[in-house]
Amino acid sequence: MYVMKLRSDNAILKANQVELERSVESQKKTLAKQKKDFEDILESNAQLNKLINTLKKDMDALDKRFKKGKRDVGKIAVEKPEAIERIINKGSDNAARCVELASGAKHTEKELKATKKSEINPECPSLANPSYVPYE
Repeated sequence: MYVMKLRSDNAILKANQVELERSVESQKKTLAKQKKDFEDILESNAQLNKLINTLKKDMDALDKRFKKGKRDVGKIAVEKPEAIERIINKGSDNAARCVELASGAKHTEKELKATKKSEINPECPSLANPSYVPYE
């Protein structure tokens, strides 16, 4: 009778051990997945920070262009409406392309190959033209 009880207890303990080993293995897999997810999040965060810094530089450069000297866009628009319309339309097209690229659109071959100031998108050169290196 005592031996039977020990055998029964032993069988229960073995079943419990198997279940615990499964749980431990499951927890190890979960921890490994969480670690990988965390690393992916850190990498994405680093890429976003790099993009944000690039966009801030572009914004500062654009801000400098508009605050250069004593410009009166209204006065120039009255004197040369066609020129201002052309400039604003081109700037709007360039800005729209910047938004597309920031939203994940693929670069065109022309954008990737642009290295001269006359070939780039001046609204967001570092985003739109990764091969362009400004000469200051």
